[in-house]
Amino acid sequence: MSLRRLAACLFLSAALAGPAAAASLTIGLGDDADVLDPAQSRTFVGRIVYAALCDKLVDISTDLQIVPQLATDWTWSDDARSLVMNLRQDAKFHDGEPFDAKAVVYNIERMKTLPESRRKSELASVASVAATGPYQVTFTLGTPDVSLLAQLSDRAGMMVSPKAAAATGANFGASPVCSGPYRFVERIQQDRIVLEKFAEHWDAAAYPLERVTYLPIPDTTVRLANLRSGDLDMVERVAASDAAAVKADAGLKSETVIGLGYQALYVNVANGARADNPLGKDKRVRQAFSLAIDRDAINQVVYEGTQAAGNQPFPPESPWFDKAHPVPARDIEKAKALMAEAGVTSVDVQLQAANVPVTLQAMQVIQSMVAEAGFNVSLQATEFTTLLAAQSSGDFQISRSDWSGRLDPDGNIHQFITCAGGQNDVKYCNPALDALLNDARTITDPVARKAKYDAANAIMQDDLPIIYLGNQSYIYAFDAGVTGFTPYPDGLIRLRGMNNAD
Repeated sequence: MSLRRLAACLFLSAALAGPAAAASLTIGLGDDADVLDPAQSRTFVGRIVYAALCDKLVDISTDLQIVPQLATDWTWSDDARSLVMNLRQDAKFHDGEPFDAKAVVYNIERMKTLPESRRKSELASVASVAATGPYQVTFTLGTPDVSLLAQLSDRAGMMVSPKAAAATGANFGASPVCSGPYRFVERIQQDRIVLEKFAEHWDAAAYPLERVTYLPIPDTTVRLANLRSGDLDMVERVAASDAAAVKADAGLKSETVIGLGYQALYVNVANGARADNPLGKDKRVRQAFSLAIDRDAINQVVYEGTQAAGNQPFPPESPWFDKAHPVPARDIEKAKALMAEAGVTSVDVQLQAANVPVTLQAMQVIQSMVAEAGFNVSLQATEFTTLLAAQSSGDFQISRSDWSGRLDPDGNIHQFITCAGGQNDVKYCNPALDALLNDARTITDPVARKAKYDAANAIMQDDLPIIYLGNQSYIYAFDAGVTGFTPYPDGLIRLRGMNNAD
């Protein structure tokens, strides 16, 4: 019996005559979150924490529709240059400050102007935002932007306390104050994030859990072992190789959902001195690297067939996938020919990846595959937030990272590849590509819009600053006593209706 289970049993024995203990949930995360500031953060697991901590203007449903959250309804102008949102009148921030139109204006302006903000490109179309009533805001757009509502369903639409944010500035993430159903208690880096129920939340009755603790445990085997021992109640991103064992365990339950995002290799093409190598400087070398990879084999060998091989920001099943550029088959001879054309026969490459066993296994397979084309790959395993910091600073040659995906196609591509994109760590810049992606934001007709993305994809497939590998699914496992969990395609764990009988 684990220490946690023993302590729980002793406590229960001593308190049988008293009131029932408050329900809590301990969730094992695949990584540690980065800064807990919606304006600055970029990690997937950070978004899992935000799902409990920070309400947004709008959210998404399981069938990928935009639904109300802090905004109750919204209306577009006929020319799609103005968006009017009406707001809840019964919400407040965790510090007791009121949520109203002025708070929304503050948040959007903070996202657009905070020097450290990564949301600037997501909100680039917003020329201004104004309080047009105590609980009404009006967004005025410089150009029509059909992606805006989808952006507001994620970090760009998360509302933080203006009072707390003004007092702490860029250090807001050390003690975040939002308006979600749970409020921040403590964080110990690489150890835990603890939240407790916010009793004054507008939907508090729908959240039975009183306390939620998130524990970063990168090793999938250790994470699952902790679940089985009772030290965790739930884990996200179960390794594909463990999925069958989880289903066979009577003490556990599981859920799986196909995600919206992708797995990719980010190639440093212009972010500092480490871009000065054949891979960073010559697209033919990048094309050779990509052609040396057997994406289908990686899916079968490493991911037990649970993933989908991919080569674009959108999965092959997506309506936005460019069928003119299908997933390429492995072609070593063509890869060698491209290397020869570029004037190289051997290239030394350092590939950094998160210290997650299944990720490192996939990178070892790639290391072996590309060696046949002349690439001498050395692997650098690192903690995930350290990996992201290295990407930002340019301290990498190739970096392996996931993107959890967004409802609108713009969210999977624009911020990573446009010249001023908030997460363009590779520092790729092509004005022709920018024009296509910026135009795509303004087009309401899906056929005409897809034509822009197809043209953009043709450029990306040729230049390959990002080498896409595939599209992931999310596998969750949890104790049989956990109820009310519903998986969403964005991979987030929404706690509404969840409870824990253990």
